[in-house]
This record gives sequence, structure tokens and C-alpha cells, in this order.
Amino acid sequence: MALSTNSAVSFDEYDTRRDEMHSAIEQWIGDLTALIDEARASQQFQEWLTVQSKFHDYSHRNTLLITLQCPNATKVAGYNTWRTEFDRHVKEGEQGIWIWAPIITKQCPNCENSPSYHEQSACEYDETPPEAWSKGLVGFKPTAVFDVSQTEGEPLPELETEANGNAENLVSSLQDAADELGVTVRIVNADNWEHGKARGVCKQRSLYDLQPIVEVKARANHADLAVTLIHEYAHALLHFDVDDACERSKREVEAEAVAYIVGRYVGLDTSGSAFYLAAWQDNTQDGIQDRLGRIRTTAAKIIKAVETRRECS
Repeated sequence: MALSTNSAVSFDEYDTRRDEMHSAIEQWIGDLTALIDEARASQQFQEWLTVQSKFHDYSHRNTLLITLQCPNATKVAGYNTWRTEFDRHVKEGEQGIWIWAPIITKQCPNCENSPSYHEQSACEYDETPPEAWSKGLVGFKPTAVFDVSQTEGEPLPELETEANGNAENLVSSLQDAADELGVTVRIVNADNWEHGKARGVCKQRSLYDLQPIVEVKARANHADLAVTLIHEYAHALLHFDVDDACERSKREVEAEAVAYIVGRYVGLDTSGSAFYLAAWQDNTQDGIQDRLGRIRTTAAKIIKAVETRRECS
């Protein structure tokens, strides 16, 4: 499989689907690792970020699978979910987009396996019968979902309001979200700005109060101001416990990626973002996968905080 997602992959064969899904993810990350200093790696990375902005509550492994199979997807759901909850039907002949779905079932309090796997294991727990066990996550299974473009039926009005172009209100929501994120935020007038050409900074309050302070330079372009706030929030969440200068430079890419995801999610144009992936060129595949996971969870945390403040206002 090539690094580019111009040609979508598919997982049609039942017998090999599980292994092929794992392999596709590993190869994507492997290719990104090998080509980290080439322009097409940055393009591939941005394609994944765009999909992640649409599915911020999906794991980075699932958004990688969606990127590889259907990079233009905007909203996905299962066959029955489209039919029962949205009164839409999957068009005849459409192929499913395969992702990992959690398996939630009763699990042994000791070995945490499902009853069937518990019986096959060496676990000797027998204090309570399986029917009395609590439910929990025991694994993942391949599950087919379909993008809205693969369905027909009743319109989805909520899709028209997902993107919020009112950046002024967004800035207020971001300011209100600071407490939930554990950050002190200040928007400083241009006349009082002391940080040169920087549009925003993240710094420590004092040796005794470790809550980070985010300062951004006030400007008329509220969309740009909002993206800067998001970027500095990402620094506060990602970098505040990192002292190594080399690692901090690597996480600059992560902060820019978080700003891209959250900005896209709320309807801002973040197409001018630049991702200097060459900073990651000495990372292993596992290291890059850790970075993708950090980007995903940080973006989701900021989105949740902003949405919570919007619901309260």
C-alpha cells in the first residue's frame, strides 16, 4: 500500500479482514515514518487531520481506517443506525467502511475476559457466577459503517449547523473553557503586547502555581485569534511538563495539528497550517503512533470543553 490515499483501500474478505485492518494502520504509520521529511508525508498527515476534525471522538486508529478507505467521509454510522435513527437507507451496492467497534459484554472480575474466553483461560475465579458479572470492554471487532454520501432518505439538518463560523462567539467560548482545561487565559491589547512577533505564548505562572498561562495578542480577525488560542491551549496541555528543547520542538507540530483539527471542527479555515513533519524524522513507528494519539485526545478535550461552555451559555 502506498502512502497516498488517492486510491482507497478496502477490506472485502472476511477471513483476512481483521489482519488487513491491522496491517493497513501499521503500514500507514510506517510509511509516514519512512517519508517524514518529504512533502507527501505532510500531505498525508493533513488528510488524516481533516478526517480527525470530522470524527474527533473516534480513536486515531479508526480515523486512519476511515482516511484510507473513504477520505472524503463527513458523517458515518452503521446500517441499522441510518435506518432507525435517521430514516435513511444505504444505497444498493455501497461498500462498508470498516472500523474497530468495542465489544462490551460481561467480564470476569479477575481476568477481565468474557465468559467464553474465561472458560478457556487458566483463571480460577469462581466467587460469583458469570450472570452476576459487570459489563466491560473485552476487545474490538471489525464493524462496517457507511458515510452519509452512501445513503439516501430524510435530510440531516444538523449537518448544516456543525460548522460555526461565528468566531467572535467562539473566542468567548474558548475563554470560558479555560477553567475546565486548567489554564489561565489573557487576551492582551496590541499596545501592551510584550512578545514581539509571536501571536500567542504559553508560560508558567510561578514556581509555586504551576497552572499555565496562555496569552494571545488581540486582533480584529477573531477567527485567527481563536486558532491562536486553540494552539496555545494545546501547548498548555501537551508541553507544560516537557523540559527537553528538542521534544518541545517536536510537539510544536502536535500543537499546530490540534489547532487544525479543532479549527476545522468549529468551521474555521485552517488551510494555511504548516506541518513540519521533518521534526519527527528520528521517531519510531510506535513513537509516531503515540503522537497521533496525543493529538487526537488533546483536540477532543478542547472540543468537549468548548461545547460544554456553549451548552451552558
